Amino acid sequence: AKKWINIRKSYGNFYKVPRNQTKLTTMLENLGMNYDGRPHSGLDDSKNIARIAIRMLQDGCELRVNERMHAGQLMTVSSLGPLEGAPAPFMPRYRN
Repeated sequence: AKKWINIRKSYGNFYKVPRNQTKLTTMLENLGMNYDGRPHSGLDDSKNIARIAIRMLQDGCELRVNERMHAGQLMTVSSLGPLEGAPAPFMPRYRN
């Protein structure tokens, strides 16, 4: 992977909280959720991160790539750039 979404950065920017409020358990608590599974289990951590991402999307966040690797260096990606991934699905409008 050369580009990804750092959910901690996205969460902090979207909900306007400082970096020390972006630990996994803190993010869940602030969203009114409990940690599901065993702490520090890669699979359980991933599931909980996905729950946070879903909630952020429901709250109106547009998740964007915000970090990338370039020439072996970690770089921050501007949030002003275009959205990554597939375009939004076409939703036909029906006339009444």
